[in-house]
Amino acid sequence: MGRLFGTDGVRGVANEGLTAELALGLSVAAAHVLGEAGAFDGHRPVAVVGRDPRASGEFLEAAVIAGLASAGVDVLRVGVLPTPAVAYLTGALGADFGVMLSASHNAMPDNGIKFLARGGHKLDDRIEDAIEAHYRKHTLGDEDWKRPTGAAVGRVREYTEGFDKYVAHLIGVLPNRLDGVKVVIDGAHGAAAYVAPEAFARAGAEVVHTLGAEPTGLNINDGVGSTHLDRLRAAMKEHRADLGIALDGDADRCLAADAEGNEVDGDQIIAILAVAMKEAGTLRGNTAVATVMSNLGFKLAMEREGVELVETAVGDRYVLEAMKEHGFALGGEQSGHVILLDHATTGDGTLTGLMLGARLAATKQPLADLAAVMTRLPQVLVNVKGVDKSRVKTCTELAAAVAGAEAELGSTGRVLLRPSGTEPLVRVMVEAADPAQAETVAQRLAEAVRTHLG
Repeated sequence: MGRLFGTDGVRGVANEGLTAELALGLSVAAAHVLGEAGAFDGHRPVAVVGRDPRASGEFLEAAVIAGLASAGVDVLRVGVLPTPAVAYLTGALGADFGVMLSASHNAMPDNGIKFLARGGHKLDDRIEDAIEAHYRKHTLGDEDWKRPTGAAVGRVREYTEGFDKYVAHLIGVLPNRLDGVKVVIDGAHGAAAYVAPEAFARAGAEVVHTLGAEPTGLNINDGVGSTHLDRLRAAMKEHRADLGIALDGDADRCLAADAEGNEVDGDQIIAILAVAMKEAGTLRGNTAVATVMSNLGFKLAMEREGVELVETAVGDRYVLEAMKEHGFALGGEQSGHVILLDHATTGDGTLTGLMLGARLAATKQPLADLAAVMTRLPQVLVNVKGVDKSRVKTCTELAAAVAGAEAELGSTGRVLLRPSGTEPLVRVMVEAADPAQAETVAQRLAEAVRTHLG
């Protein structure tokens, strides 16, 4: 059995890789490990538990709550809410930790368990490792748990106020209202299917149409949401809206569409917000954080706008780590994970969409004009399979090929070779002002990878 925890909790096909037994055992282990680490400080521990609408979330939630209560943890069950809502409530309610059941943008059969530390922050890797070791020792091994009895067992309470408390938080952090802004919202039949329209309406926007707003437990991310923008783009033109937002299953990411149905990706969203925050004096360190896969057009735009840029490895966890380490307020990924650290401990798609709406309302400019702060350069990505990805950084012949490509592209192009973290392949990414040149250089470098690393 490999490591259970990945970059975003434990995920798998529900009732196959991710079973009720696993969910229960990990929950008990989390309670024990956090208690032994002093996280409860001698008081009766409390956990917030939420989920997205997947059908499997019903039995997995029951297993998690059973595990926590059996370990002496009182549970606040908040029901179906976005991941950032569970993170917010964990902090706002002073809970000792939180648990979110979701597989984000994955298809319905998958599910996942994410544990959150006090304050709604991601658990350290060492704590996750300790939880996994504890689970293996007590559930898969021959050591039994120390089990509370009588009044020491955990109690479970429905916390139905979570919805309104989270929406009020979102409205409260906006720089201005969204009056006059017409919005189309795609909730992915997910965790924010009801929260997002309510938040936009309370903020003053006119929600002219919703998509993915009827979760059945079986239709999450099915042809809707941030990974399927076609319906949102069509709806923008049909309903003559100003702003379209598409969330994913647990609503921790947001992509957008303008009035003509053109996609506005994460890079463009971060660029828009960076300019707004710089003007407002809230862009701490005058810096935005993004990954190495951000479009070169974004980097050039930030340079032109006088915003410093810190680059990280691919993954919102690395963006968040850099933001915390240096005290920055804005960061994210091209995929739509946007982190506004003054207001959220994780990416929050609804908050991101609201901030975009607030910028439209404040400037009275169309989203297309705001997004024009950057020009997306053509980007070609080639996956080269069956090669020795470990030699990407040490192969001198490949380094020479990259240097030649960079010299050819000059300041208006970029090359990135990145070994996959999960597959035996190397990703070749080339950006250039000319799409044909980007394609040519990418194919030439892909062939160099096959020749020298094959």
